[in-house]
Amino acid sequence: MQYQTATQAGTFTVEQNKVLRNTYMMLALTMIPTVIGAFVGISMSFSFLAASPIMGALLMFGAMMGMMFAVSALRNSVWGIVALLGFTFVAGVLLGPILQVALHFSNGAQLVGMAAGGTGIIFFSLATIATVTKKDFSFMGKFLFIGLILLIVASLANLFFQIPAMSLTISSIAVLIFSAFILYDVSRIVHGGETNYVMATLGLFMSIYNLFLSLLQLLMAFSGERE
Repeated sequence: MQYQTATQAGTFTVEQNKVLRNTYMMLALTMIPTVIGAFVGISMSFSFLAASPIMGALLMFGAMMGMMFAVSALRNSVWGIVALLGFTFVAGVLLGPILQVALHFSNGAQLVGMAAGGTGIIFFSLATIATVTKKDFSFMGKFLFIGLILLIVASLANLFFQIPAMSLTISSIAVLIFSAFILYDVSRIVHGGETNYVMATLGLFMSIYNLFLSLLQLLMAFSGERE
């Protein structure tokens, strides 16, 4: 009985290490279409956002949600990987508006680099904590879900009110929430709560993506130098 239990535990550990390894490999791969999409987005005209910022933002949000649903629906086939890479390309393109604004600052390239570097440091630090300590952070799930819903509602509300102080508050809270999501998502993989590496990659990608956006917005507000 003890031998069988040890064997099952060993098999479980091997499988979860495989999921984690595949997730990290896929996550690294998704950065390629994201960066390509970002370069495409920088060169595009987003005049429709200036004409109707609220409708434009809602359309972008709807497009992202639709593609996430497609990735989820195809997660158990090779098309799930194709859909995920397509989604990350579109996500990169949709970085265009904020990158265009950032690069209009005299230190814009530095701000983008700092946001990317900060995102990387936060991700690797929290992923290491979740992996090495083996602590189960699944208890955070309900709190993070509620926090995410409130964050989305506040963001949509601020599309109408356009209050700068509220935007900064939302970005600050978003940094905390998506940092916690990284800890939570990696912990779920380590403890067997997520066994599909496509969905695991999608969850981590969205946390990294939103963390980068939030850090960039804060850096532009506090460190941006206008030409």
